Amino acid sequence: MGLKVVGAGFGRTGTNSLKLALEQLGFGPCHHMFEVRDNPRQLPFWQAAVRGETMDWDEVFAEYKACVDWPSAHYWREIADHFSDAKVLLSVRPAESWFKSVHATIYPSMMKRADDPPGVNKERRDMAFEIVVNQTFNGRLEDKAHALAVYEAHIAEVQRTIAPGRLLTFDVAEGWEPLCAFLNVPVPAESFPRTNSTEDFQARIIARDGR
Repeated sequence: MGLKVVGAGFGRTGTNSLKLALEQLGFGPCHHMFEVRDNPRQLPFWQAAVRGETMDWDEVFAEYKACVDWPSAHYWREIADHFSDAKVLLSVRPAESWFKSVHATIYPSMMKRADDPPGVNKERRDMAFEIVVNQTFNGRLEDKAHALAVYEAHIAEVQRTIAPGRLLTFDVAEGWEPLCAFLNVPVPAESFPRTNSTEDFQARIIARDGR
């Protein structure tokens, strides 16, 4: 299939809303961390990536037209280089808001991995922890100053690396217009998707884990 859109933004920058928006615009299926949960073929790919193995990105994304969120956002450079005709979408939000959201959602969820019994759920959380906490934030995601510095440096590096005509830096609060203009598609009549808020995330984790 070949990716048409490569998402370079960190998780908790509206990536699930962006996934739904891209799918509505015809760039679906769109890969997201939820796909690692829902598609059994996906977890072994990202476990191999964590180990530093050479990745066959065509195989990883054979079923997808776009990707957003972690784990793929950690490999944005390699994926964008491989799919050289794809556009690059850098989702962002204010740094303080991003840090607060991470620590109310994905960070405590990943930290529960030690309590998980052996199985796929634990393996998935271990993979996410290694990519996000260890490899992206050097094991210091709880250190606010460090985490914010990494977040800002990541945005700057993507903007420095990707040619301006190929890149959109996008806050989902902006809605359809800049995204549709970037992708050269009509603006839908429906409202832009708004989903996976902190409250949504916490309710889902409680329902799944009971804690």
